[in-house]
Amino acid sequence: MSPSLTAARQLLESYSCIEPKLPTSEADRQALQAALRQIVAEAESENFGICADNQKQGYQVLASYLRACGYDVPFDVDAIADPSPDPAYIKFSTATLKHYTDQYTGSYRGVLVSCQAEDDQINGTYGHLPLDLFTPL
Repeated sequence: MSPSLTAARQLLESYSCIEPKLPTSEADRQALQAALRQIVAEAESENFGICADNQKQGYQVLASYLRACGYDVPFDVDAIADPSPDPAYIKFSTATLKHYTDQYTGSYRGVLVSCQAEDDQINGTYGHLPLDLFTPL
């Protein structure tokens, strides 16, 4: 693994903890964005898990992460109706471009990114990443 890829993984792993960690500066935010993009670029596929205040917010966050990681968004965010004010969990697979939504009863809000690759240095689940990493909410 290249030194820059090792650094990217180490930075992402520093956000992989029980208590969510937030970037404390714009430089930290940009470094986290770059690290995630670098790891995703090396992976064969990813699963995104979004825990949000509601479905609409969750799909907006998912769309921002997909765009930031170089994927087309295979759904129309504006067409998603969210009749429930309840928290939602969304799981999306870049391998199949399929997603599902379920109710979420936990208090955590954020994003988990699980990368799959033949290289064990790339494989891993990263997060809890901020909902607004790529766009302000």
